[in-house]
Amino acid sequence: MKTKMELMAPAGNFESLQAALDNGADSVYFGVDQLNMRARASINFTMEDLPEITRRCGEKNVRTYLTLNTIIYDHDLSLIKTLLNKAKEAKITAVIASDQAVIASAKEIGLAVHISTQLNVTNIETVKFYSLFAETMVLSRELSLRQVKKITEQIEKEQIKGPSGELVKIEIFGHGALCMAVSGKCYLSLHSDNSSANRGACKQNCRKKYTLIDQETGFEIEMDNEYMMSPKDLCTLDFLDQVMDAGIQILKIEGRGRAPEYVATVTRVYREAIDALYEDTFTSEKVETWMEDLATVYNRGFWSGYYLGQKLGEWSKTSGSQATQKKVYVGKGVHYFTKAGIAEFKIEAYDIKKGDKLLVTGPSTGAKEIELEELYVNETSAEKATKGDSCTIKLPFRVRLSDKLYKIVEA
Repeated sequence: MKTKMELMAPAGNFESLQAALDNGADSVYFGVDQLNMRARASINFTMEDLPEITRRCGEKNVRTYLTLNTIIYDHDLSLIKTLLNKAKEAKITAVIASDQAVIASAKEIGLAVHISTQLNVTNIETVKFYSLFAETMVLSRELSLRQVKKITEQIEKEQIKGPSGELVKIEIFGHGALCMAVSGKCYLSLHSDNSSANRGACKQNCRKKYTLIDQETGFEIEMDNEYMMSPKDLCTLDFLDQVMDAGIQILKIEGRGRAPEYVATVTRVYREAIDALYEDTFTSEKVETWMEDLATVYNRGFWSGYYLGQKLGEWSKTSGSQATQKKVYVGKGVHYFTKAGIAEFKIEAYDIKKGDKLLVTGPSTGAKEIELEELYVNETSAEKATKGDSCTIKLPFRVRLSDKLYKIVEA
């Protein structure tokens, strides 16, 4: 049997990083400061965070990938070299890059390179060229699985190897937001706000509602959908067996700008699905349950992308998320009694009651969901806790002062 497909999860901050680690990710990818494609979409890490990231990941044998995949200007070069050296010192597994300056600088110091989807690798000759520099390549999102399989078969047949001497690995996006532009090459927000998407500063113009008007006559053209540039989210779960058969070695979840509970749920679902594929327990019934789970967190609806041969996108019909659930802030962590396994929370907003589904998030905690079975207020058993109360809940994990408590409700 081939080596199991690697599951790569996004990390926009420490909450999401921990959520990825707790839910079975084989690797994580993340940006530092401003030179990544999610420079404004998430909090982002700093250079000083790199050792802590590799420490946490190292404990679970999880690989670490630093994204430096924006276009680079001359004034960025000094920072790039500093970042790459810090990544090398921190023992980051590889850097995901699209600019030749980053690729060459990483190669110079012996830091492994992965070719970003921003470079639009779409054929075997391009794979051969970048194999001089890179171990792994993220193929263009516009390819079909048939085209992907042809590339992976040629790599095997022609024994195309990266600098390490191992066969080049192929990575694709498996789940998450899709851009209307070819593999993210969009200039709308640059034109409208002087804010370059290719520098990680996308203003999400395509997610807005638009009206189409004939400028000669002023006639407003009727359209089925006012969100005519906002694609649904990619989801490969229901044809994951075909993805595996295409020879993919790494499956990537998009979402460095999304919440830790999104990372937790999507990573867990794809972890279970990949494991089921290799254990021959992948069934349509399981897929149905997994799809219901995926629908509970942020999504714009789902479609299969271009992998099954579609020529045009499927567009979302509404603004924002179509998740079936949402979180409501309730309160914050106060103390954790380690021996008793009891957490104390200060309720600052909405009530909680027995039977509620709760979510605890934090930089060290990640994102953990529980069903409230037992509740104490002022050391007395209670049915509910209200604003102003200090309450205690028995939990199997430690709670910290930085942790937030949410209630999960139907959207």
